[in-house]
Amino acid sequence: MRMFGRRAALPWAAPLYVGAVQLGAYRMARLPRERRAAVLRAHSTNVVNLRAGQWGTLLTSAAFVEEPLPLPYGAALLATLGTAEARWGTARAAGVFAAGHIGASLLVYAGLRGRVRADPPDETARAIDVGASYGLNATLGALAAAVPHRGARAAATAGLLALGIRPVLRRERTFTDVGHLTALALGVVLGAAIRPPSGTAP
Repeated sequence: MRMFGRRAALPWAAPLYVGAVQLGAYRMARLPRERRAAVLRAHSTNVVNLRAGQWGTLLTSAAFVEEPLPLPYGAALLATLGTAEARWGTARAAGVFAAGHIGASLLVYAGLRGRVRADPPDETARAIDVGASYGLNATLGALAAAVPHRGARAAATAGLLALGIRPVLRRERTFTDVGHLTALALGVVLGAAIRPPSGTAP
């Protein structure tokens, strides 16, 4: 199996990560509702936590989900992260995921910080904001932007950005919709940086 002219490594971190998130979700689902909400809120990248300097949530939030992953979503997450790992190696794929997750979380926080009340905290300031979706969107954007063929690359990138913009244009949009689009855009930038020069790829 070859990707971009070199032999692709068999992904191992992607299935390990997705499996750990899913197992953790099933374990969390057995907790009482109040306890589960408290744990998820403690690991959320919301305004209250980040304003209080709980920067560790930028990492731990990607390890928690509110509910066990539905099969289609879990399969899509595994396929996307596994493809990135096979193409770029474990370290680079993890870097794209982390950059998208952390970058989008910080940019959303920067946008919300001056607009939501944290004393006393309102619903948005204390929102549960966990999961892999920012990292997933960043990885999808990077994969699209790293496609060697120019026409396919433009179509894939434009299609993903159009899908990401659509929820943001709705009246009932949420800050996570903005976060998904932000992560996708960050991924496109990272993918363009990863893509081999045009003279070295078909």
